[in-house]
Amino acid sequence: MEWVILIASGVLEAVWATALGASKNFRRLWPTVVFVVALVLSMAGLSIAMTAIPVGTAYAVWVGIGAVLTVAYAMIFGLEKASIVKILLLLGIIGCVIGLKLVGEA
Repeated sequence: MEWVILIASGVLEAVWATALGASKNFRRLWPTVVFVVALVLSMAGLSIAMTAIPVGTAYAVWVGIGAVLTVAYAMIFGLEKASIVKILLLLGIIGCVIGLKLVGEA
């Protein structure tokens, strides 16, 4: 169950990171509200996950999921230029996150 919570928290990290950028330095109300709510839920979920998953692994997986989804969102919606190299690097992060999950079970 902690892994599911951790993955959901990683997704929420991408949500708050994207909302933070959209808030324009907290000058736009709704992106700011989304940022605050997603941040609190993401941190709470990370905290819960860390009760059963080692801190280093949980944090690396959380950051990896958030980073990959944030960049993917930006590339899909034209906020950042996509390239084969970026996509390959993102796949590398995904591979490392999966590896941490598999090694954590050993």
